[in-house]
Amino acid sequence: MPEILQTEKDDITMKENRKLLREVLKDIRHDMTDEEVLNLLADSKISENPAGEKEKYTLGQRAADAIAKFAGSWAFIFSFTGVLILWMVVNTLLAAKAFDPFPFILLNLVLSCVAAIQAPLIMMSQNRQEEKDRRRAENDYKVNLKTEIMIEDLYDKVNAILARQSALEKHLAGQEKGTPKADGEK
Repeated sequence: MPEILQTEKDDITMKENRKLLREVLKDIRHDMTDEEVLNLLADSKISENPAGEKEKYTLGQRAADAIAKFAGSWAFIFSFTGVLILWMVVNTLLAAKAFDPFPFILLNLVLSCVAAIQAPLIMMSQNRQEEKDRRRAENDYKVNLKTEIMIEDLYDKVNAILARQSALEKHLAGQEKGTPKADGEK
């Protein structure tokens, strides 16, 4: 069963690769030389700057981000701990006149409400961050794919140059062995 799942994943990855290649190479014509294709790839800009784009967030989204940022800080932990201690000390000192006597039932209710409101807000903020990370990963993948294509092309060209050089060396070596010697040489 895991082999089938891996095959399906490979098929999906192959389809995604083909789609990205079509995007990158959509301007290539059939009559173009390898050099022209390489220049087109080198000159085309497929990367995007995710930090450069200013997204429009709603008031609720900005509030969720601010709350998530504050709720995940030491300032929140220390201030919330201070409020809890103050609440318990005040209610313990007031004894009979306390607004929330010892089992602190009202405090438990407040803590539950804070947790119930805070959790979805943090999740909304994390979901937006996850979407940004996904777009960055797609961008990185496109850039890596373009780079890989260009490197493979350069590798092929270097191999062709080395093959020509080797053929020329063999040809020159053959000419040196087959040339008649000048007068006076042994």
